[in-house]
Amino acid sequence: MAKTIVITGAGVGLGRALARRFAADGDNVVLLGRTAAKVEAAAAEIGDRAMPVGCDVSSPDSVRAAFAKIAERHSSIDVLINNAAIFEPFLIENAKDEQILSTIATNLGGPMLCARAAIPMMKSGSYIINVSSESVAMNFPHLSVYQSSKAGMERFSESLFHELGPRGIRVSNVRAGAMYEEGKVWDADIDAQIAFGTAAAAVGINLREKAISQFTSVTDVFRALIDLPADLQAASISLHARKAD
Repeated sequence: MAKTIVITGAGVGLGRALARRFAADGDNVVLLGRTAAKVEAAAAEIGDRAMPVGCDVSSPDSVRAAFAKIAERHSSIDVLINNAAIFEPFLIENAKDEQILSTIATNLGGPMLCARAAIPMMKSGSYIINVSSESVAMNFPHLSVYQSSKAGMERFSESLFHELGPRGIRVSNVRAGAMYEEGKVWDADIDAQIAFGTAAAAVGINLREKAISQFTSVTDVFRALIDLPADLQAASISLHARKAD
């Protein structure tokens, strides 16, 4: 039976790859993204099973409006994947107000706001998946705010796991490693990229040699999670890229 799957940050990257995968599997997908043109383009490529909705997950009003629009087409939500995130390396002493506040509001506040909006539309058997990062457990320089936002989201996932368990709604936290797809470009200040790479190398992390997985490979894990038998659940799993044989 086709599921209705809502994916945040679905205009590019992993979110778009997940939308493509689930639609190809016969599910209905709702693509949420801050830039409406990106989710509209992705939905047009995917076809009739895709519904694009412009949504800034850091804004309570934007989230409320987006889920009201979803309700006009779908009476219930089977899966919510909180994937939208801001990844921007910087030293805290040099951070601008907007860099700190937008990262926390999107990476931590976003999953909270979207979960709050989605839960009333969910039934027993539904699923919330929060996408975290392997960097939470690593000594990664220049990522203090990003790591803190993801660590906070993991704590939120655990609390939600216990809060929604009695209602039959499963919650998983997925720590993902470095991912890539053809044509992906890291849109960051070049000086910040250089400083990040230099600082990472100083602590033994060579970004040029670090293994990177394909988004399409990672979608297999999300498919497996969503299709878990009713008597199984996974509170948290970790994915790490490896160099293919």
